[in-house]
Amino acid sequence: MKGLITICARGGSKGIPGKNIKLLNSIPLIAYSIKVAQEFASKFGARIALSTDDDAILDVARQYGVDSNYIRPASLATDNAGKISAISDLLLYEEKKNNIRFDYILDLDVTSPLRTCEDLELAYEALLSDESALNLFSVNDAARNPYFNMVELKKSGYYNLVKNDGVVLSRQTAPQVYDLNASFYFYRRQFFNDNYQSVFTDRSLIYKMPHLCFDLDHVVDFEFLNFLISENKLDFDIWK
Repeated sequence: MKGLITICARGGSKGIPGKNIKLLNSIPLIAYSIKVAQEFASKFGARIALSTDDDAILDVARQYGVDSNYIRPASLATDNAGKISAISDLLLYEEKKNNIRFDYILDLDVTSPLRTCEDLELAYEALLSDESALNLFSVNDAARNPYFNMVELKKSGYYNLVKNDGVVLSRQTAPQVYDLNASFYFYRRQFFNDNYQSVFTDRSLIYKMPHLCFDLDHVVDFEFLNFLISENKLDFDIWK
């Protein structure tokens, strides 16, 4: 199986300025994704590719062993551009450049670094064990449940449960739901052949993280994660 590991990191973050290369416990954020990508690639012979439009990000990635001549097109580096389109463009570039057709793509999100190589290996095995599956994404148990304690505005003008197609009287009896933690995504090549624009298909799998995982949207998220790492509060290693 020929694999491509994509790391997409555009410049111009507004929530956390410069977050892709901002120091997290004295290490640039992107380096955490590069390190686990290199570990996975060494075990499975995958190729690592970077998608960025920012020279500073490119320089930091190069310092940690990932170099690239690919520059993300401006049309795919806007706030409204879809991540899958960016991955697809990089995939086609790498296939043409290396005269190869990849069997699967592993995308690592720089802003959700709380994953291990073991997570990636177990998720990869899950994808391989289901030949019909198109993709897989990482999740955690959800803190809120649309069947029990999440509400939305209905057409009536009043508020009710997001999912109110049955009576659920306790959190424990509500159907199991999950939060996407945006950490990693596996795709079979067929996913891109079929031109999907969303990770949600009728043949998607999940990998439930056995540990804490969240993405960094706001400055407080970054500060919280920095505290957890620097004070050894995590029960697993993301940098060995």
